[in-house]
Amino acid sequence: MYDIIVIGGGPAGLTSAVYAKRAGKSVLVLEKASFGGQITYSHKIENFPSAQSISGTDLADRMMEQALSQGADIELEEALKITKTDTGFHINTDFSEYDCKAVIIATGAKHRTLGAEGEEKFIGNGISFCAVCDGAFYAGKEVAVIGGGNSALVEASLLAETCKKVTVVQNLDRLTGEKQVADALLKRSNVEVIYSTVVESFKGENELEAVVLKNDSGETREIHPDGVFVAIGLAPDNKAFEEFVALDSYGYADANENCKTKTEGIFVAGDCRTKQVRQITTAVADGAVAALGACAYVDSI
Repeated sequence: MYDIIVIGGGPAGLTSAVYAKRAGKSVLVLEKASFGGQITYSHKIENFPSAQSISGTDLADRMMEQALSQGADIELEEALKITKTDTGFHINTDFSEYDCKAVIIATGAKHRTLGAEGEEKFIGNGISFCAVCDGAFYAGKEVAVIGGGNSALVEASLLAETCKKVTVVQNLDRLTGEKQVADALLKRSNVEVIYSTVVESFKGENELEAVVLKNDSGETREIHPDGVFVAIGLAPDNKAFEEFVALDSYGYADANENCKTKTEGIFVAGDCRTKQVRQITTAVADGAVAALGACAYVDSI
């Protein structure tokens, strides 16, 4: 019987583990894929306090080492189901099962990918998902933004402030984001929009060299941006827990800054919850809040 089980080993989940252990609680962290979550795709991070410049994998390693040094247990297993019990909660994973008094769900949200040939190869090495995180590396250079919704328009607008040229590639014959944002973007002299076109593949040896595009007529062409930002939305991973956590229309956990869910004893933290800003700093903030809330709950029962 653990005091707290944390589902998710990204910045929010690992921060939760550190705070809970420092409060004297027994903690287990369950992670289904790789510790660090989305930050492991970032080649370089320069907006996290205390680290002037650090790779996503190095930052993830440091976070995991800190949680381990505090005494947290960590298992590479996927949490499949939560069941309410008389003594707390029972969690079934793909390998085992565990019991706890409180749960922190920190499953994050994955950037939707295109599925194009070569995409996986260049993620973190020419392909990015966040202009706030990585846009500064392309100042004065040419970039492409894939997508035409609100996320893509915001990314493109931000990049247009510092990049020499921004090429927006949209699969439809129009931009689908807010009209005011789209109109402002189209007025920029360094922005070009290619409509009715999809990405067929990404090419290059050790680094991204070209993007192969294909339009509705079946014609292909290559563009050669210095970097590509894929902005076709995020996908939270909360479906397995919807019995205990209210989800909004996009699948995010409906919880505010206190990180509490509709179920006493279950908290959410990080990108999996409804919020305006999804950054490493906001994830670790959630992790601290959720952990302290979970500790208080455990102390009260």
